[in-house]
Amino acid sequence: MEAHARYERLLEYCKALPPLPVAVAHPCDASSLGGAIEAAGMGLITPILVGPRARIEAVAAEHGIVIDGYEVVDAPFSEAAAEAAVGLVREGRAEALMKGSLHTDELMAAVVRRDAGMRTARRISHCFVMDVPGHDQALIITDAAINIAPTLEDKVHIVQNAIDLAHALMVDEVRVAILSAMETINPKVPSTIEAAAICKMVDRRQITGALVDGPLALDNAIDIQAATIKQIDSPVAGRANVLVVPDLEAGNMLAKSLSFLAGADAAGIVLGARVPIILTSRADSVLSRLASCAVAVLVARARRENAKIMG
Repeated sequence: MEAHARYERLLEYCKALPPLPVAVAHPCDASSLGGAIEAAGMGLITPILVGPRARIEAVAAEHGIVIDGYEVVDAPFSEAAAEAAVGLVREGRAEALMKGSLHTDELMAAVVRRDAGMRTARRISHCFVMDVPGHDQALIITDAAINIAPTLEDKVHIVQNAIDLAHALMVDEVRVAILSAMETINPKVPSTIEAAAICKMVDRRQITGALVDGPLALDNAIDIQAATIKQIDSPVAGRANVLVVPDLEAGNMLAKSLSFLAGADAAGIVLGARVPIILTSRADSVLSRLASCAVAVLVARARRENAKIMG
């Protein structure tokens, strides 16, 4: 498959859907402001720009970004912009948040505040949706950005968030690999014990919606030949499309290795809050930023549809 083909298909699909109202927190540099406006130009989102008005207008003028016609909510500094963006969600005026040129911690602090109205019963977690050249399917990698050293209880939420994301992305069969350094259970390696517990929770329907197996090493999670050589009899081994890493460090290194050594594109989304949160990096390509917006569009649609069913 050609490079970027999956993202291109994703963008084409989402262009046919109504644009998603998004509160963009502190878009005060060219990449964050330009990314939001480009996504708006493609019909993916309707941005509400939240931050110091004079600074946003200055960045737009300096870089030739046309923001005429888009609402600007004046907020004097980054923390205030994060709080105001969350307020727009609380008021029902935005169905997603997007990180601008502020630290992730600043945005997430506003999201997780007890009085912000953004919390759900789920633990908040991050997923990369990665388009890896030469690999026959997109890979969801979690959690590489939010939970530093997740407990077993945290991982239950991380796994379920990723499964729900895969369904929102219309993945036909969700196959989750709980990664470790080995495929056997070793009491000296805690991630293997947690992987075994998660698999038993799947058996007991405490986690639903996917085939789940672990512990699996990365090679026998994604390479069918490696799984065959190790004689692993599993519907997931060699065919995983969701990779759950032991901790943030492992996830961050895996995702960045794929990006910088294998040329993969990485769309980023935060799940588990009341609305999806588009989390991009200054190093992200334009295509990755647009794909992150498209992922948020599909997540928001799935939540609306689920609310109708539950309602």
